[in-house]
Amino acid sequence: MSAAAAPAWVVGTFDTKAPELDYVAGLLRAAGVPVRTVDIGTRSEPGAADIDARAVAAHHPRGVDAVFATSDRGQAVTAMGEALGQCVQRALAAGGIAGMLGLGGSGGTSMIAPSMRRLPIGMPKLLVSTMASGNVAPYVDVMDLMLMYPVTDVAGLNRLSRTVLANAAHAMAGMLSHRPPALGAAQEQPAIGLTMFGVTTPCVQAVRAHLQADFDAQVFHANGPGGRTLEALAAAGLLTAVVDLTTTEVGQHLHGGVCDAGPNRLDAAAHYGLPWVGSLGALDMINFGPRSTIPERHARRLFHVHNPDVTLMRSNAEELRAAGERIADQLNRAPGTVRLLVPLRGLSMLDAPGQAFHAPDTNAALFDALRQRFATSATHRLIELDLHINDPAFAEAVAREVREVMARA
Repeated sequence: MSAAAAPAWVVGTFDTKAPELDYVAGLLRAAGVPVRTVDIGTRSEPGAADIDARAVAAHHPRGVDAVFATSDRGQAVTAMGEALGQCVQRALAAGGIAGMLGLGGSGGTSMIAPSMRRLPIGMPKLLVSTMASGNVAPYVDVMDLMLMYPVTDVAGLNRLSRTVLANAAHAMAGMLSHRPPALGAAQEQPAIGLTMFGVTTPCVQAVRAHLQADFDAQVFHANGPGGRTLEALAAAGLLTAVVDLTTTEVGQHLHGGVCDAGPNRLDAAAHYGLPWVGSLGALDMINFGPRSTIPERHARRLFHVHNPDVTLMRSNAEELRAAGERIADQLNRAPGTVRLLVPLRGLSMLDAPGQAFHAPDTNAALFDALRQRFATSATHRLIELDLHINDPAFAEAVAREVREVMARA
């Protein structure tokens, strides 16, 4: 079995988990993977790992004492996590790391996960963590970081832990030993990011079909993390344009929906200046969890149960007006090209004649806000179309604008 020239890092607190860490490191080596063990224990003795804890701590801006001169365990753990991040960053710059396999409880996970998120997308990152069965968003964020629940605590080797940890080691070995197939000509295509909800899928799929021969179309679920991922890739220079057809996350952020991508949504255009072609997909709704989780203040609103875990609330005129103003304000800041296509006949599958959220008079508040607030210019255009967002003709119009914008980029 071939392996990457750079080593995989096996990271954890050797003062409490040395047998488990040595076990997975040994399995990786047996699979032909070069390994470097890294100790982040705050009470470790020197020499427990290839990179010992003091060597890691030395990467902290305040030096080793930031970790080892404090009697407060929380401060020491926080400082060690910061030091590990700097250590990983330096190894990345030198080509000295091929991936990371970490083992941790709550403290170890808090130290290891942020450093794993420093690794580029596509580089293997697997964390066996006792925190993996809870809310994992703080650890994963918007990276391709895998969490595995160890079943037992990471506190000694037994028949269960040996099996789970072996699976983790062999999964890492497989990722490092088998690279993705070569992309060929697709590698040279400009990468564009598209946003999609289930209720805008026909539009996005049609646009993707129109463009996929010439562009590497990457579709992101506009569910909060998806929008943040899109913006993160834009910030990292990994996209050449954004086809932002589903801007529902703007309304979700303003009005307490669960699909909230945060305040920086639309920064790909507003801050980074990427060419932006987009629309108003799924702004007719604000997402919540099960019906029982909806705040009491919304009790008299119009709802649609999407599935047992997702309840949709129809946006009212005030909410749509605020979302339109926010979108216009963000796009007005954009130094690059902007094309905002407005589907006057509906914003989603549910906002169509005969469907639960069809309310043209309510949508008028959104359209009026955009007309009043959006600043048109030679590079910024507001394009109103007497079409529904999922009409084939709307997708054709989007594709034409994308091709025109990219031809001028």
